Amino acid sequence: MGAFNTALSGLQAANTDLQTLGNNISNANTVGFKSSNAEFADAYASAMANTAPTDGQVGIGTTVQTIAQQFTQGNIETTSNPLDVAINGNGFFQFNYNGSTVYGRNGQFQLNKNGVIVDANGGELIGIQAQNGKLTGASGPLTINQNAIAPQATSTLSLGLNLDSTNTPISGNININDPSTYNYSTTTTVYDSLGTPQLLTTYYQLQSGSGTTTSGQTWNVDYSVTGTTGASGITTSGVGTLQFNAYGQETSSTSTPISISWADGAAPSSIAVNFSGSTNYNSPNSVITNNSNGYSAGQLSGLSIDAGGNIYGRYSNGESQLMGQISLTRFPNNNGLQNLGNNYWAETYVSGQPLSGGPGSSNLGVLQAGAVEQSNVDISKDLVNLIVAQQAYQANAQTIKTQNTVVQTLLSL
Repeated sequence: MGAFNTALSGLQAANTDLQTLGNNISNANTVGFKSSNAEFADAYASAMANTAPTDGQVGIGTTVQTIAQQFTQGNIETTSNPLDVAINGNGFFQFNYNGSTVYGRNGQFQLNKNGVIVDANGGELIGIQAQNGKLTGASGPLTINQNAIAPQATSTLSLGLNLDSTNTPISGNININDPSTYNYSTTTTVYDSLGTPQLLTTYYQLQSGSGTTTSGQTWNVDYSVTGTTGASGITTSGVGTLQFNAYGQETSSTSTPISISWADGAAPSSIAVNFSGSTNYNSPNSVITNNSNGYSAGQLSGLSIDAGGNIYGRYSNGESQLMGQISLTRFPNNNGLQNLGNNYWAETYVSGQPLSGGPGSSNLGVLQAGAVEQSNVDISKDLVNLIVAQQAYQANAQTIKTQNTVVQTLLSL
Protein backbone atom coordinates (compact mmCIF):
# COMPACT_ATOMS: atom_id res chain seq x y z
CA MET A 1 0.00 0.00 0.00
CA GLY A 2 3.01 2.25 0.41
CA ALA A 3 3.26 2.66 -3.34
CA PHE A 4 -0.21 4.24 -3.39
CA ASN A 5 0.89 6.84 -0.83
CA THR A 6 4.11 7.48 -2.73
CA ALA A 7 2.23 8.11 -5.96
CA LEU A 8 -0.36 10.19 -4.13
CA SER A 9 2.38 12.48 -2.78
CA GLY A 10 3.61 12.88 -6.34
CA LEU A 11 0.10 13.75 -7.52
CA GLN A 12 -0.27 16.35 -4.78
CA ALA A 13 3.14 17.85 -5.51
CA ALA A 14 2.49 17.96 -9.27
CA ASN A 15 -0.90 19.55 -8.63
CA THR A 16 0.74 22.24 -6.47
CA ASP A 17 3.29 22.83 -9.22
CA LEU A 18 0.46 23.20 -11.76
CA GLN A 19 -1.31 25.67 -9.49
CA THR A 20 1.88 27.69 -9.02
CA LEU A 21 2.58 27.84 -12.75
CA GLY A 22 -1.04 28.69 -13.47
CA ASN A 23 -0.89 31.54 -10.96
CA ASN A 24 2.26 32.85 -12.66
CA ILE A 25 0.69 32.74 -16.10
CA SER A 26 -2.55 34.37 -14.93
CA ASN A 27 -0.50 37.29 -13.50
CA ALA A 28 1.70 37.78 -16.54
CA ASN A 29 0.20 41.28 -16.99
CA THR A 30 0.02 42.22 -13.30
CA VAL A 31 2.26 45.23 -12.67
CA GLY A 32 4.94 44.51 -10.06
CA PHE A 33 4.03 40.80 -9.80
CA LYS A 34 6.80 38.38 -8.83
CA SER A 35 6.63 34.81 -10.13
CA SER A 36 6.97 31.74 -7.89
CA ASN A 37 8.55 28.32 -8.14
CA ALA A 38 7.38 25.19 -6.35
CA GLU A 39 10.45 23.61 -4.75
CA PHE A 40 10.28 19.89 -3.91
CA ALA A 41 12.06 17.66 -1.43
CA ASP A 42 12.23 13.86 -1.29
CA ALA A 43 10.61 12.05 1.65
CA TYR A 44 11.88 9.05 3.60
CA ALA A 45 10.52 7.19 6.58
CA SER A 46 12.11 8.10 9.88
CA ALA A 47 14.86 5.80 11.10
CA MET A 48 16.29 5.28 14.53
CA ALA A 49 19.23 7.51 15.30
CA ASN A 50 22.70 6.17 14.60
CA THR A 51 21.38 3.18 12.61
CA ALA A 52 22.36 2.60 8.99
CA PRO A 53 20.08 0.80 6.54
CA THR A 54 21.37 -2.61 5.59
CA ASP A 55 19.57 -2.89 2.26
CA GLY A 56 19.26 0.78 1.37
CA GLN A 57 16.22 3.01 1.78
CA VAL A 58 13.16 3.28 -0.38
CA GLY A 59 11.61 6.73 -0.45
CA ILE A 60 8.00 7.35 0.42
CA GLY A 61 7.41 10.07 -2.12
CA THR A 62 7.90 13.81 -2.37
CA THR A 63 6.73 16.94 -0.67
CA VAL A 64 6.53 20.61 -1.63
CA GLN A 65 9.18 22.17 0.54
CA THR A 66 8.31 25.80 -0.26
CA ILE A 67 6.75 28.11 -2.81
CA ALA A 68 9.64 30.49 -3.46
CA GLN A 69 8.96 33.84 -5.05
CA GLN A 70 11.50 35.13 -7.53
CA PHE A 71 12.27 38.79 -6.82
CA THR A 72 14.15 39.38 -10.04
CA GLN A 73 13.73 42.68 -11.88
CA GLY A 74 10.77 42.97 -14.25
CA ASN A 75 10.91 44.91 -17.50
CA ILE A 76 10.21 48.63 -17.19
CA GLU A 77 7.55 50.05 -19.49
CA THR A 78 6.79 53.73 -19.98
CA THR A 79 3.30 55.13 -19.45
CA SER A 80 1.54 58.46 -19.96
CA ASN A 81 0.90 59.02 -16.23
CA PRO A 82 3.60 61.20 -14.59
CA LEU A 83 2.70 59.71 -11.19
CA ASP A 84 3.46 56.14 -12.30
CA VAL A 85 6.78 55.05 -10.79
CA ALA A 86 8.91 51.96 -11.45
CA ILE A 87 11.55 50.64 -9.04
CA ASN A 88 14.77 49.75 -10.83
CA GLY A 89 16.62 47.59 -8.32
CA ASN A 90 16.01 46.48 -4.76
CA GLY A 91 13.21 47.68 -2.51
CA PHE A 92 9.46 48.06 -2.06
CA PHE A 93 7.04 50.95 -1.85
CA GLN A 94 5.50 51.33 1.61
CA PHE A 95 1.77 51.88 1.98
CA ASN A 96 -0.72 52.69 4.69
CA TYR A 97 -3.59 50.36 3.75
CA ASN A 98 -6.63 50.60 6.03
CA GLY A 99 -4.35 51.40 8.96
CA SER A 100 -1.87 48.58 8.28
CA THR A 101 1.62 48.93 6.88
CA VAL A 102 2.10 46.89 3.71
CA TYR A 103 4.67 46.82 0.91
CA GLY A 104 4.50 46.46 -2.86
CA ARG A 105 6.20 46.95 -6.22
CA ASN A 106 3.17 48.21 -8.14
CA GLY A 107 3.85 51.90 -8.83
CA GLN A 108 0.57 52.85 -10.53
CA PHE A 109 -0.32 55.96 -8.52
CA GLN A 110 -2.94 58.70 -8.55
CA LEU A 111 -4.22 61.46 -6.27
CA ASN A 112 -7.31 60.92 -4.15
CA LYS A 113 -9.78 63.71 -3.30
CA ASN A 114 -7.57 64.85 -0.41
CA GLY A 115 -4.46 65.15 -2.57
CA VAL A 116 -2.84 62.00 -1.09
CA ILE A 117 -0.86 59.78 -3.49
CA VAL A 118 -2.60 56.37 -3.52
CA ASP A 119 -2.62 53.14 -5.53
CA ALA A 120 -5.66 51.48 -7.10
CA ASN A 121 -6.56 49.84 -3.76
CA GLY A 122 -6.54 53.17 -1.94
CA GLY A 123 -3.25 52.39 -0.17
CA GLU A 124 -1.51 55.65 0.78
CA LEU A 125 2.09 55.95 -0.44
CA ILE A 126 4.53 56.57 2.43
CA GLY A 127 7.40 59.04 2.16
CA ILE A 128 8.96 62.16 3.61
CA GLN A 129 6.69 65.21 3.44
CA ALA A 130 8.07 68.66 2.52
CA GLN A 131 7.03 72.07 3.76
CA ASN A 132 7.89 75.28 1.93
CA GLY A 133 10.13 73.31 -0.42
CA LYS A 134 12.17 71.54 2.28
CA LEU A 135 11.92 67.96 3.57
CA THR A 136 10.66 67.81 7.14
CA GLY A 137 12.16 64.40 7.98
CA ALA A 138 8.75 63.15 9.18
CA SER A 139 7.49 59.97 7.51
CA GLY A 140 3.86 59.59 6.50
CA PRO A 141 1.39 59.50 3.58
CA LEU A 142 2.58 61.80 0.80
CA THR A 143 0.16 64.68 0.26
CA ILE A 144 0.37 67.08 -2.68
CA ASN A 145 -0.43 70.66 -1.69
CA GLN A 146 -2.53 71.96 -4.56
CA ASN A 147 -2.74 75.55 -3.32
CA ALA A 148 -1.21 78.36 -5.35
CA ILE A 149 2.43 79.12 -4.64
CA ALA A 150 2.81 82.53 -2.95
CA PRO A 151 4.68 85.27 -4.84
CA GLN A 152 8.23 86.18 -3.89
CA ALA A 153 9.57 89.69 -4.13
CA THR A 154 12.79 90.12 -6.10
CA SER A 155 15.70 90.74 -3.76
CA THR A 156 18.68 89.73 -5.92
CA LEU A 157 19.39 90.33 -9.61
CA SER A 158 22.42 88.94 -11.44
CA LEU A 159 23.24 90.55 -14.77
CA GLY A 160 26.10 89.25 -16.90
CA LEU A 161 26.77 91.70 -19.72
CA ASN A 162 29.19 92.44 -22.49
CA LEU A 163 29.78 96.17 -22.74
CA ASP A 164 31.33 97.03 -26.11
CA SER A 165 34.87 98.33 -25.66
CA THR A 166 34.58 100.39 -28.88
CA ASN A 167 31.77 102.58 -27.52
CA THR A 168 32.39 106.33 -27.34
CA PRO A 169 32.97 107.71 -23.84
CA ILE A 170 30.30 110.14 -22.62
CA SER A 171 30.75 113.00 -20.16
CA GLY A 172 28.19 114.19 -17.64
CA ASN A 173 25.53 112.29 -15.70
CA ILE A 174 23.12 109.71 -17.07
CA ASN A 175 19.71 111.11 -17.98
CA ILE A 176 17.36 108.19 -18.58
CA ASN A 177 15.16 110.40 -20.79
CA ASP A 178 18.10 111.34 -23.03
CA PRO A 179 19.63 108.36 -24.91
CA SER A 180 22.64 110.49 -25.82
CA THR A 181 23.77 110.33 -22.17
CA TYR A 182 24.27 106.58 -22.07
CA ASN A 183 25.71 103.90 -24.36
CA TYR A 184 23.42 100.95 -23.61
CA SER A 185 20.33 99.98 -21.61
CA THR A 186 18.52 96.73 -20.88
CA THR A 187 15.20 95.94 -19.19
CA THR A 188 14.32 93.01 -16.96
CA THR A 189 11.21 92.03 -15.00
CA VAL A 190 11.19 92.17 -11.21
CA TYR A 191 8.36 91.42 -8.78
CA ASP A 192 7.05 93.11 -5.67
CA SER A 193 5.73 91.29 -2.60
CA LEU A 194 2.24 91.03 -4.16
CA GLY A 195 3.64 89.31 -7.23
CA THR A 196 3.08 92.29 -9.49
CA PRO A 197 5.61 92.35 -12.34
CA GLN A 198 7.50 95.61 -12.75
CA LEU A 199 10.12 96.69 -15.27
CA LEU A 200 13.64 97.49 -14.05
CA THR A 201 15.83 99.18 -16.65
CA THR A 202 19.57 99.60 -16.16
CA TYR A 203 21.62 102.17 -18.11
CA TYR A 204 25.35 101.98 -18.85
CA GLN A 205 27.65 104.90 -19.64
CA LEU A 206 31.33 104.64 -20.56
CA GLN A 207 33.10 107.27 -18.47
CA SER A 208 34.71 110.12 -20.35
CA GLY A 209 38.46 109.55 -20.63
CA SER A 210 38.08 105.89 -19.61
CA GLY A 211 40.13 103.23 -21.38
CA THR A 212 42.85 105.58 -22.68
CA THR A 213 45.46 103.71 -20.63
CA THR A 214 46.18 100.03 -19.99
CA SER A 215 44.07 100.18 -16.84
CA GLY A 216 40.87 99.23 -18.67
CA GLN A 217 37.47 100.92 -18.95
CA THR A 218 35.10 102.17 -16.25
CA TRP A 219 31.34 102.24 -16.79
CA ASN A 220 28.72 104.13 -14.78
CA VAL A 221 25.40 102.35 -14.04
CA ASP A 222 21.97 103.89 -13.34
CA TYR A 223 18.44 102.50 -13.28
CA SER A 224 14.71 103.23 -13.48
CA VAL A 225 11.74 101.21 -12.20
CA THR A 226 8.05 101.33 -13.13
CA GLY A 227 5.24 101.13 -10.57
CA THR A 228 6.86 103.20 -7.84
CA THR A 229 5.32 105.90 -5.64
CA GLY A 230 7.05 108.71 -7.56
CA ALA A 231 4.80 111.17 -9.39
CA SER A 232 5.99 109.98 -12.80
CA GLY A 233 6.07 106.33 -11.81
CA ILE A 234 9.82 106.27 -12.39
CA THR A 235 12.55 106.54 -9.77
CA THR A 236 16.21 106.96 -10.63
CA SER A 237 19.35 106.77 -8.56
CA GLY A 238 22.90 105.78 -9.31
CA VAL A 239 23.62 102.05 -8.89
CA GLY A 240 27.41 102.21 -9.09
CA THR A 241 30.29 101.53 -11.47
CA LEU A 242 31.82 98.62 -13.37
CA GLN A 243 35.60 98.38 -13.69
CA PHE A 244 37.29 96.21 -16.35
CA ASN A 245 40.97 95.43 -16.95
CA ALA A 246 42.86 95.69 -20.22
CA TYR A 247 41.75 92.13 -21.10
CA GLY A 248 38.06 92.98 -20.90
CA GLN A 249 37.48 91.16 -17.63
CA GLU A 250 35.54 92.60 -14.73
CA THR A 251 37.85 93.42 -11.86
CA SER A 252 35.52 95.20 -9.48
CA SER A 253 32.11 96.79 -9.20
CA THR A 254 30.49 99.13 -6.73
CA SER A 255 26.78 98.50 -6.49
CA THR A 256 24.31 100.09 -4.09
CA PRO A 257 21.14 98.03 -3.42
CA ILE A 258 18.14 99.50 -5.17
CA SER A 259 15.50 100.64 -2.65
CA ILE A 260 11.96 100.84 -4.01
CA SER A 261 8.59 101.91 -2.61
CA TRP A 262 5.74 100.45 -4.65
CA ALA A 263 2.53 102.25 -5.60
CA ASP A 264 0.30 99.14 -5.34
CA GLY A 265 0.72 98.79 -1.57
CA ALA A 266 3.35 96.05 -1.69
CA ALA A 267 6.11 96.01 0.91
CA PRO A 268 9.17 98.12 0.05
CA SER A 269 11.88 96.24 -1.85
CA SER A 270 15.63 96.25 -1.74
CA ILE A 271 17.24 94.65 -4.80
CA ALA A 272 20.95 93.83 -4.77
CA VAL A 273 22.37 93.87 -8.31
CA ASN A 274 25.37 91.67 -9.13
CA PHE A 275 27.37 92.08 -12.35
CA SER A 276 29.75 89.13 -11.87
CA GLY A 277 30.89 87.58 -15.13
CA SER A 278 30.43 90.73 -17.18
CA THR A 279 32.97 91.42 -19.95
CA ASN A 280 34.26 94.40 -21.92
CA TYR A 281 35.20 92.87 -25.29
CA ASN A 282 35.13 94.34 -28.77
CA SER A 283 31.70 92.87 -29.35
CA PRO A 284 28.17 94.36 -29.44
CA ASN A 285 26.50 95.35 -26.17
CA SER A 286 24.42 92.39 -25.01
CA VAL A 287 23.00 90.52 -22.04
CA ILE A 288 24.71 87.18 -21.43
CA THR A 289 22.91 86.07 -18.26
CA ASN A 290 19.87 87.45 -16.46
CA ASN A 291 18.79 85.76 -13.23
CA SER A 292 16.59 86.99 -10.40
CA ASN A 293 14.90 85.30 -7.45
CA GLY A 294 11.45 86.87 -7.70
CA TYR A 295 8.25 85.48 -9.18
CA SER A 296 4.51 86.01 -9.27
CA ALA A 297 1.87 83.75 -7.73
CA GLY A 298 1.41 80.48 -9.60
CA GLN A 299 -1.09 77.63 -9.85
CA LEU A 300 -0.02 73.99 -9.71
CA SER A 301 0.21 72.78 -13.31
CA GLY A 302 1.99 69.43 -13.02
CA LEU A 303 4.17 67.05 -11.05
CA SER A 304 7.50 65.38 -11.73
CA ILE A 305 9.51 62.73 -9.87
CA ASP A 306 13.26 62.22 -10.15
CA ALA A 307 15.38 59.08 -9.71
CA GLY A 308 15.86 59.88 -6.01
CA GLY A 309 12.11 59.88 -5.37
CA ASN A 310 11.85 63.66 -4.99
CA ILE A 311 8.43 64.94 -6.02
CA TYR A 312 8.36 68.43 -7.51
CA GLY A 313 5.34 70.60 -8.20
CA ARG A 314 5.47 72.67 -11.38
CA TYR A 315 3.61 75.99 -11.36
CA SER A 316 2.14 78.24 -14.01
CA ASN A 317 4.71 80.96 -13.17
CA GLY A 318 7.57 78.69 -14.22
CA GLU A 319 8.65 77.87 -10.67
CA SER A 320 8.95 74.43 -9.11
CA GLN A 321 8.88 73.35 -5.48
CA LEU A 322 9.83 70.16 -3.64
CA MET A 323 6.72 68.53 -2.20
CA GLY A 324 8.09 65.32 -0.73
CA GLN A 325 10.25 62.26 -1.26
CA ILE A 326 9.10 58.68 -1.88
CA SER A 327 10.65 56.21 0.54
CA LEU A 328 11.72 52.65 -0.35
CA THR A 329 12.02 49.71 2.03
CA ARG A 330 14.16 46.58 1.81
CA PHE A 331 14.24 43.38 3.86
CA PRO A 332 17.08 40.97 4.75
CA ASN A 333 14.98 38.08 3.38
CA ASN A 334 12.41 38.94 0.72
CA ASN A 335 11.21 35.34 0.57
CA GLY A 336 10.13 35.63 4.19
CA LEU A 337 7.46 38.18 3.29
CA GLN A 338 3.82 37.15 3.48
CA ASN A 339 1.92 37.64 0.23
CA LEU A 340 -1.39 39.35 0.98
CA GLY A 341 -2.73 39.64 -2.57
CA ASN A 342 -3.66 42.98 -4.18
CA ASN A 343 0.05 43.38 -4.99
CA TYR A 344 0.90 43.66 -1.28
CA TRP A 345 3.35 41.89 1.02
CA ALA A 346 3.56 42.03 4.80
CA GLU A 347 6.54 41.86 7.11
CA THR A 348 7.06 38.63 9.07
CA TYR A 349 9.56 37.36 11.59
CA VAL A 350 11.27 35.40 8.81
CA SER A 351 11.63 38.43 6.51
CA GLY A 352 13.55 40.42 9.10
CA GLN A 353 13.11 44.05 10.07
CA PRO A 354 12.30 46.58 7.32
CA LEU A 355 15.05 49.05 6.42
CA SER A 356 13.76 52.27 4.82
CA GLY A 357 15.54 55.10 3.06
CA GLY A 358 15.66 57.30 0.00
CA PRO A 359 15.89 55.69 -3.46
CA GLY A 360 19.49 55.14 -4.50
CA SER A 361 20.79 54.85 -0.93
CA SER A 362 21.44 51.92 1.43
CA ASN A 363 21.32 49.24 -1.30
CA LEU A 364 17.95 50.53 -2.52
CA GLY A 365 17.04 50.88 -6.17
CA VAL A 366 16.32 54.10 -8.03
CA LEU A 367 13.01 55.25 -9.46
CA GLN A 368 11.86 55.93 -13.00
CA ALA A 369 8.85 58.22 -13.30
CA GLY A 370 6.23 57.81 -16.00
CA ALA A 371 6.89 54.07 -16.05
CA VAL A 372 5.87 50.82 -14.34
CA GLU A 373 7.65 47.55 -13.64
CA GLN A 374 6.02 44.71 -15.53
CA SER A 375 5.55 41.21 -14.12
CA ASN A 376 8.76 39.14 -14.17
CA VAL A 377 6.85 36.04 -15.37
CA ASP A 378 8.62 34.27 -18.26
CA ILE A 379 5.64 32.97 -20.25
CA SER A 380 7.71 30.71 -22.55
CA LYS A 381 9.53 29.09 -19.66
CA ASP A 382 6.37 28.57 -17.62
CA LEU A 383 4.49 27.03 -20.54
CA VAL A 384 7.26 24.46 -20.95
CA ASN A 385 7.27 23.82 -17.19
CA LEU A 386 3.49 23.42 -17.38
CA ILE A 387 3.94 20.54 -19.82
CA VAL A 388 6.54 18.95 -17.54
CA ALA A 389 4.24 19.31 -14.50
CA GLN A 390 1.37 17.77 -16.46
CA GLN A 391 3.54 14.80 -17.46
CA ALA A 392 4.62 14.37 -13.83
CA TYR A 393 0.97 14.30 -12.79
CA GLN A 394 0.13 11.72 -15.45
CA ALA A 395 3.13 9.60 -14.52
CA ASN A 396 2.12 9.53 -10.86
CA ALA A 397 -1.42 8.64 -11.87
CA GLN A 398 0.03 5.79 -13.92
CA THR A 399 1.93 4.59 -10.84
CA ILE A 400 -1.38 4.33 -8.97
CA LYS A 401 -2.95 2.48 -11.90
CA THR A 402 -0.04 0.04 -12.07
CA GLN A 403 -0.11 -0.58 -8.32
CA ASN A 404 -3.86 -1.16 -8.53
CA THR A 405 -3.24 -3.82 -11.21
CA VAL A 406 -0.69 -5.46 -8.91
CA VAL A 407 -3.21 -5.49 -6.04
CA GLN A 408 -5.94 -6.95 -8.27
CA THR A 409 -3.53 -9.68 -9.43
CA LEU A 410 -2.73 -10.47 -5.81
CA LEU A 411 -6.39 -10.65 -4.85
CA SER A 412 -7.13 -13.06 -7.70
CA LEU A 413 -4.67 -15.69 -6.43
